[in-house]
Amino acid sequence: MELLTTRYAENLAGVLSCYDRIVITGTLPGACFAEGMTSFLVSRGIRIFDYPQFALPLRERVRHAAQALATEHGARIEHIAKAHVRKEDVVAKVLAARGDAPGLVHVISAMETCATYQPWHDKASGRTFLRPDTKCLHYYFYWMDRELGLIYVRVPTYCPFRLQVYCNGHSWLAQRMRREGIDFAAADNAFARITDFARAQELADTFKPELLHRHLDRYAQLCCPVLDVFGQTYHWSIMQAEYSTDLVFKSEKILGSLYQQLAREAVLSVKAEQIATFLGKKITPQLAAEIGSRLSTRIEGTCIKHKFGSVSIKIYDKFARILRIETTTNDVSFFKHHRKVEHRTGRTTREVAPLKKSIYSLIDLREILLGCNHRYLEFLSSLDDHSSGQRLLERVTQSKPDGDRSFKGLNFFDSNDQALLRAVQRPEFNIHGLARCDLMRRLPDQTPSRLSRQLRRLRVLGLIKRAANTYRYYLTRAGRMAIAAFERLTNFAIVPAMAA
Repeated sequence: MELLTTRYAENLAGVLSCYDRIVITGTLPGACFAEGMTSFLVSRGIRIFDYPQFALPLRERVRHAAQALATEHGARIEHIAKAHVRKEDVVAKVLAARGDAPGLVHVISAMETCATYQPWHDKASGRTFLRPDTKCLHYYFYWMDRELGLIYVRVPTYCPFRLQVYCNGHSWLAQRMRREGIDFAAADNAFARITDFARAQELADTFKPELLHRHLDRYAQLCCPVLDVFGQTYHWSIMQAEYSTDLVFKSEKILGSLYQQLAREAVLSVKAEQIATFLGKKITPQLAAEIGSRLSTRIEGTCIKHKFGSVSIKIYDKFARILRIETTTNDVSFFKHHRKVEHRTGRTTREVAPLKKSIYSLIDLREILLGCNHRYLEFLSSLDDHSSGQRLLERVTQSKPDGDRSFKGLNFFDSNDQALLRAVQRPEFNIHGLARCDLMRRLPDQTPSRLSRQLRRLRVLGLIKRAANTYRYYLTRAGRMAIAAFERLTNFAIVPAMAA
């Protein structure tokens, strides 16, 4: 089967597969759950109901650190109380005025839900312990990192200080390409142009968790300076990951008609079994996950999204130039692979097991998500593709300028155009071609000057071509297809419908 990347090779500027959005969670292993924090307090000789007195000084540390960082970097802390205000839009305005120099860009504070604790005494059991609470103040530290690009660190101001870090694989790749001297044009979280797509793909494949881990530890210490109290470092796990495959087209016209065809076919053709196949799964009677497809329209383009539980795969036309296939997972353990498994008995074996949530699974996850994208690309390539016919129809039916004048497109319902098309497609012209004198015998009601204009019109529209050093013309492939479509439309659709 010929893939879209092969079929449209001449129309593609390049293809790039890369991590897009990555959201990471940082937890303190001994304090990230209520029972663990209770044990921590008991081991330190702190009464459960003295927990607020233990946590409040730590909250003040975080608040003072936020103020000190903002002052040091010339940034400011902005509180957002309204849910409809997008933090990304706020930061984008700051970046437009500030520029993309490395350092702290902006700090946003907001009251949001999180996993905190409150002391509780259970009268029935006589036990005193901590139980989960739901809300506290958060700081969003937006940094422009020299290697990762724009990231944010979300820091709650209350125990157990569960961090959330966002980074983008395209931002990281942009920084790498700058250092390598590769010219590119970025459009949001995509690349509309790269001078060396092959080298860019090689760089994208070198994204390493070790680099990420080093930066995460550094930003955790800067934004949340409480690790000395707990005597441990953060454990970093994948909360959400997106991996995209971008087909970057040279022209908006090519992708526009192609995507309309693919979108219609994908909405109508994709069934639950196929969604499972894209993601490397099988549907079993015990399956409880939700499976379905959805069409939505966004600013960047129209999106077709297929969902299977916590994982989705989608396609959309980004800025009318980029055909993006993207797999998103909110639970990496959805996927299984061959790995070393440690049993409770201490024995280790190699077997198929769910992917670990550690950031060090990003290497294996990349291969899995790339496989999902490739299977979906294969499916899209197998759909009926009439986009070239649509482009041809637009080309031959729309007016086209040539020098100092413009020639109108074909009108399949006009009797003069019908007579002209039937004349030029006669079999005797296939070998020796046709000249104006040949058409004069077939169209006696046309003057010689008018026939000359009609021949020039057909040439401009791309339906005929002139033989070198002669005044004879031959039908092009596009001309044959247009006339065949006209005949089918007339004889097999319009005439039978009018007779009925």
